[in-house]
Amino acid sequence: MNTKKLSLAFSLFVITVFSQTSFAQGLNWDGQTGALITPFAYTASTPAHKFGKPEVAFHYLNGGKVIGNQYDFSVTEGIAKRFEVGFTQAFSSAGSSPLTSLFANGYTTLHGKVTFVNENAFKTKWVPAIAIGAAGRFGGQRVSYQVTGAKSTDTNADFYIVATKTVTQVKGLPFVLNFGEKVTNASVLGVAGNAGNNLNADQRWQGRLFGAAAVVVKGPAKSALILGSEALQEPRYVQGLNGYLTKLTETETRATIPTSLTYFVRVVPHLEGSPLQIDFAVLQAAGKIAPGVPVDLNARARFATAVSYHF
Repeated sequence: MNTKKLSLAFSLFVITVFSQTSFAQGLNWDGQTGALITPFAYTASTPAHKFGKPEVAFHYLNGGKVIGNQYDFSVTEGIAKRFEVGFTQAFSSAGSSPLTSLFANGYTTLHGKVTFVNENAFKTKWVPAIAIGAAGRFGGQRVSYQVTGAKSTDTNADFYIVATKTVTQVKGLPFVLNFGEKVTNASVLGVAGNAGNNLNADQRWQGRLFGAAAVVVKGPAKSALILGSEALQEPRYVQGLNGYLTKLTETETRATIPTSLTYFVRVVPHLEGSPLQIDFAVLQAAGKIAPGVPVDLNARARFATAVSYHF
């Protein structure tokens, strides 16, 4: 009985502490507080009514022979326990496929977020944290830029609302739930450039859902492991891609982009509260995007990792 009580107490302690530190300290692909590809309603850790110390992150995706290796460097600043702003610079190195040049070159992301409902507000235990935010991407020369022959570089953005709740009421099973919707004209967080909405793939804004769930377990050497998964709906088309593939294959092609999924482990090295977070993940993104046409983006089971550090 004492062992069960200690185990429960440990679990509640971990989820209480790390829901606001480990989850808040970990940055996603765009540099937002979140998991690997989705934002949370929490913001970067900071004292009340003050600027916090910056948080930095590095993300790496082994995108395979078509997408190549993708790298992100991020800096995010929290403000007054309610706001965050940040900057991310993306780079890439080519794969071995003839199509890999479509995913080359870097781009810049600027983001901001405000939490307008605090978790457990109104003296409740069930109200989630709710936030709104935006991310804008500039300077890309990815798929949409290259296949359309555009004179200007890729410019796209996300505007989103998200709710995040840390649940401790279920004994022995503390967990975190995250759900939101964004309006976007970006394809795969800008990795493929601008999104489209039909065969000609004109750039259009679209509503897309996203979510995540994770549990916290005790790890070795006084660490905590956060085990989770995410889903992010993608706009179905990439601007100009269908027309490009139709010319390339001489067959009318409707290449569609599936929902992106991740399965991740976030490692928090010390129970006392660690500024360091390390993520290991498998990304399920686009594979054979055009039935009947030999086009495989080879990104159905790709390894990703990230390191975040809060000063």
